[in-house]
Amino acid sequence: MPELFTWEFATDPYPAYAWLREHSPVHRTVLPSGVEAWLVTRYADARQALADQRLSKNPAHHAGTAHAKGRTGIPGERKAELMTHLLNIDPPDHTRLRRLVSKAFTPRTVAEFAPRVQELTDRLIDGFAAQGSADLIHDFAFPLPIYAICDLLGVPREDQDDFRDWAGMMIRHGGGPRGGVARSVKKMRAYLAELIHRKREEPGDDLISGLIRASDHGEHLTENEAAAMAFILLFAGFETTVNLIGNGMYALLRHPEQRERLQRALTEGDTRLLATGVEELLRYDGPVELATWRYATEPLNLGGRDIAAGDPVLVVLAAADRDPERFGDPDTLDLTRRDNQHLGYGHGIHYCLGAPLARLEGQTAIATLLRRLPDVRLAGDPADLRWRGGLIMRGLRTLPVEFTAETK
Repeated sequence: MPELFTWEFATDPYPAYAWLREHSPVHRTVLPSGVEAWLVTRYADARQALADQRLSKNPAHHAGTAHAKGRTGIPGERKAELMTHLLNIDPPDHTRLRRLVSKAFTPRTVAEFAPRVQELTDRLIDGFAAQGSADLIHDFAFPLPIYAICDLLGVPREDQDDFRDWAGMMIRHGGGPRGGVARSVKKMRAYLAELIHRKREEPGDDLISGLIRASDHGEHLTENEAAAMAFILLFAGFETTVNLIGNGMYALLRHPEQRERLQRALTEGDTRLLATGVEELLRYDGPVELATWRYATEPLNLGGRDIAAGDPVLVVLAAADRDPERFGDPDTLDLTRRDNQHLGYGHGIHYCLGAPLARLEGQTAIATLLRRLPDVRLAGDPADLRWRGGLIMRGLRTLPVEFTAETK
């Protein structure tokens, strides 16, 4: 059996996942944190698990020790009283809170946000286009979703660089000491409490103000619920999009024939390949490697394995999305792939609420980069690139590129 969770595994986990799909599709393992959990790797089992109501999102169902329970979920969220968000709750609370926030992510609302995303995209590219080189993670993929989600939440422009710093600490320490992440979460929680108070006094046309005003059958959100909702939208909304843009551009740079095909389509004004292409990038090397934690509320059988009540279950989206039982030639990047019901944004009631916004940002970012920097190419040896350590997300630390500098 291949070794899991090493640095070599982080660079290319797909051979190990192929082995697990064939030999141990629902696999019990000890995670780097010391927590024992089940990994679900086949598409059919993954889709079943993501929608199975016997698998709860509430960490209270974890049968592990108190020490083990503290090693699941987002570092620092418990101490910061940010547990009551969509990734940690089940119906009926999940249904209530999701309904309150879903109006911010309707296709119409997201379409109205498109000009702002384009403006942010062009402004960031303006910052390095004349240099002939850039780090597409640090200079572009990272700040774009941070500023976009801050605008959506209603974080004032003068405070957004603080959010960028806190988010940067989360990413840098994602696979290392949990203290750095927890400190950022604590700072973010304190700021959100202050911002919610300000928005109560002076509400605006933004998501936090909407959460404060919102009521569901007369029941308003508590301040903790509003803060937790804003926190998880930021936490879940920025890193996934960073990785969608970073992993997506890296895949295109490693597959020049696919990139050139997409560039030709964009030059001709045909955006259909952009839409199918981003879905294929999500499938091929998506931003979320493992779905967030689930816990069995009762004994159940999954993929022929008996899972005890209280056991943690992690659905390996990256493995499921390369399952040859579901996708033809799954290890090949094919931007024209049509039958592509990937699990990159999950499945069931916990399907990613922000998927429409992430798709908009991913499509805008990739199309604009290819249009403005048509000869963009990797700078250096791909073997020198490093992937961030961490259990849930999959993304590059850096993505250095070169291109013909824009001239005014």
